[in-house]
Parts: sequence; C-alpha cells; structure tokens
Amino acid sequence: MTATARRRRARSLRRLKARARRGAWGAGAVVALVAALTWRTVWPYVVGAVVAALLGGIGWWLLRAHRRAVAGDHAWRAEEEHRARELAMSDVDAMTWQRFERYVADLCRRDGCTQVQVSGKAGDLGADVIGLMPDGRRLVIQCKHYAPHRTVGSGEMQKFLGTAKAEHGADVAVYVATCNFTAAAEKLAVKHEILAMHRDLLGAWVRGATLASLIPLNGTGGGARSGRRPAL
Repeated sequence: MTATARRRRARSLRRLKARARRGAWGAGAVVALVAALTWRTVWPYVVGAVVAALLGGIGWWLLRAHRRAVAGDHAWRAEEEHRARELAMSDVDAMTWQRFERYVADLCRRDGCTQVQVSGKAGDLGADVIGLMPDGRRLVIQCKHYAPHRTVGSGEMQKFLGTAKAEHGADVAVYVATCNFTAAAEKLAVKHEILAMHRDLLGAWVRGATLASLIPLNGTGGGARSGRRPAL
C-alpha cells in the first residue's frame, strides 16, 4: 500500500469515527429529550429498574459472602477435627505394642462387641484381638504399632489375608495400624474385604466413630496414595 493510499484510509477512518460520535450524541440527545417529555410517566420504571439493580447487586454480594463464610467454617472445622485427632493419636503413639492391643480391644468393647479377647503373644497367626461384632459376626484384628512415618506393605497384608479367614474364620477382618498402608497393601485389603484401618481411620475410631461405621470407608482417606480425610 502506498503512502497516499494509507493517508486516504486514515482520513476515511477519522471521518467514520467522527460520524459515529455525532450519531451517538444525537441518539443520546433524543433519548434525553424523550425522557424529559415523558418523565412523569416513565420515572417509576426508571427508579424501579435502578432499585432492582441495586438490590440484585446487594443480594449477589451477600450470597458470595455467605458462601465464603460457609467454606471457611468447613475448612476450620476440618482442621480442628484433624488437630484433635492428632492430639488423641499422640497418646496412642506413646503406648507400647502390648498396651495398644489392649486399647484396641477396649475400643471394640466400647462399640458393643462381645467376647473380646487379646492374644498378647507371638504365634497368634495375626489374631491379636478376636471377638464378636454386635450383630454376631466373628471379628479378627491384626494390630501394628508402628511409628507414624512407616507404612504397612503388601507382604504383611498378604500374611494376614492368609490367616484371618482360613485360620480364624473371620467374618470381619481388620488390620489396624498407627501408620499408613502402601497403595498395594490397601488395594489388596479392599479386594479381599479386609478393613485397612490406617492412621486417619484409627484417629476417627479413637475420637468416637464406631467400628461398624468405619468399615464402609475402607480404601478411602489418608492412605499412602492420598491426603484425603474420611468424611464422618
């Protein structure tokens, strides 16, 4: 494009813009004139529209503020529950493994289990705690009192799997640990209907959740592959 053609195009654009501005001013003047002439008729509608817009804006702001407050409250409650659970778990961490097995038995009794017994000896083939669920099903529990940073692997889960039902006739088999399980161990437990009660689920049990309510949560929350918390 030549310089002359560019200048012509620039002048055309300026004329179009000027014409558009004059048209906009003219339209505005017409609207203002019509509004002035019919103000007594249209003013209620204008005021109503303004008030409706203001109320809508206030309502939208209040809704946003409410949602933020609810979200903040939920986050605060979740954090408080987690902190309280960890405080309770600090007492569990301080137990010996023998005391931990007796404590697990106490939790079972608290939840209505009967005929609860603690093995407390080597060679128990994974049955550290046995008893009956409130509905009469046979309960077998393997307990592991490990440091929180450790994990229970699939090999240990396989050993319990091989004895819980075949040797002890468990209807409800629970592997309870003060740490988490590896993803492979957790997957194996879910596949064979063994409750892998990792640290978070144990914390919920300590805090008052019943054993029966935790069974459906098997494979969720707090495991080695996830940071989620159980929804109680």
